[in-house]
Amino acid sequence: MAVDKFPIEYSHIMMFARSVGDTNNIYYDGDYAASTEPGAVIAPPTFVQASAQFDPDYFLRPKIGAEWFGSGKGPTGITPKPKTDAEKSGEKKESTGGGLHAEQHYVYHRHPKVGDVLTATNKPGKTWEKQGRRGGNLVFNESITEYRDQNGELVVTATGVGVRTERPATSA
Repeated sequence: MAVDKFPIEYSHIMMFARSVGDTNNIYYDGDYAASTEPGAVIAPPTFVQASAQFDPDYFLRPKIGAEWFGSGKGPTGITPKPKTDAEKSGEKKESTGGGLHAEQHYVYHRHPKVGDVLTATNKPGKTWEKQGRRGGNLVFNESITEYRDQNGELVVTATGVGVRTERPATSA
């Protein structure tokens, strides 16, 4: 996800730390944080994922008047689109495999802290395949997001790995 402006505020850090159950005072207490190596309140690990809330196109973000993931009675809340004639006839290859988020890695070049205004830029990563046991080939795809501060300094590099099967896995 690309985000033009992700301001890091004290309350954002505090609420994120609470939401993940982290009680370390470095996320809550400015006086305590000043006595630590970073010297200030810093953001907890994985905090940069909260930048999604600043992306107006983030697919999990509710949009007034539109269906969104989780808004309905079905598993996703999104009404399935009817198949096109090409999809029905098999002319258009349909992605029938299941996908999931397999891994997430973070490299911290420094601690994100209160007052930073981050921008996020997506970069392509590697793609590779492995033979699966039940669902055909497994296709892995990296997504790399670089978070830079208001001075252009690289703060965090996040690498996500997704995996998709060629066809749905069958039950054993």
